[in-house]
Amino acid sequence: MVNGEELKIFSGSANRELAVEIANYVGVPLGECDVSRFGDGEIAISIGESVRGTNSFLIQPLCGPINDSIMELLIIVDALRRASVKSLNVVVPYYAYARQDRKTKARDPITAKLLADLITAAGATRVVAMDLHAGQIQGFFNIPLDHLTALPILAKYFKQKKIDNGVVVSPDLGGVTRARDLAHRLSLPIAIIEKKRPAPNQAEVMNIIGEVEDKTAIFIDDMIDTAGTITLGAEALMREGAKDVYACCTHPVFSGPALRRLSDSMITEVVYTNSIPVDKGMLVGMRDCFRALSVAPLIGEAVIRIHEKRSVSELF
Repeated sequence: MVNGEELKIFSGSANRELAVEIANYVGVPLGECDVSRFGDGEIAISIGESVRGTNSFLIQPLCGPINDSIMELLIIVDALRRASVKSLNVVVPYYAYARQDRKTKARDPITAKLLADLITAAGATRVVAMDLHAGQIQGFFNIPLDHLTALPILAKYFKQKKIDNGVVVSPDLGGVTRARDLAHRLSLPIAIIEKKRPAPNQAEVMNIIGEVEDKTAIFIDDMIDTAGTITLGAEALMREGAKDVYACCTHPVFSGPALRRLSDSMITEVVYTNSIPVDKGMLVGMRDCFRALSVAPLIGEAVIRIHEKRSVSELF
């Protein structure tokens, strides 16, 4: 308890395992929150303990089924707000609908802003997000937002591999900042894949900017969705003479053919975090190349610092 405020942590059903890890790190029990369904599929929420005057945190990545996860989050926020929490911090390890963050042609929606408005209107007083697809999404919220990054966790993992003759590769021009950050942490140069997208979830490699011959390449992206970009990029890197290709990301969306593509690809290892749960049953029959890292200590430390009204930026 800090300044008379008790800390409580709740979770929806999207990634309860991660929420339990975070609660264990913080040292508080996971709050009682029952998620059920009415006969017609509507979501029913029941908070099983008093939250009046507390500093509450809700852990809910907006992963598949995405729309159900969003509605769960909004309904739990509404329930906690109506139960008189003092402050309500929504922790969203994966922020959905982030790829539509601006109008690229007439009559396009901006779904990243729409979702920010929904979370705010539901009653959240703070948002904690991790590796947003676009940095400008932070400005879509009119409430405080703490933006975490899994780069320290990924960098620590690759430092342990002691890769000397390596290069960090950005899968596109938009990911250069992220690649440069990881490269700085690993003291490695960077390369960039120049590509074009004929349609959503489709990519064509046009050119590789930078030196990759005889180097161990480390692909870095915020998410791996269908894995088309990563696998095509790995083929292009190997054609240009790269020795090995590793792929890493924060959010393992892994939709459609992603796991099979990655398993059948030239990639030595795919490293990701547990911001989104990956069903271990889906990895049965796949090549042993998948490695999951936990972001629970990072998020847990952020929760403690927010509760104690200390800086979160010092974590990075």
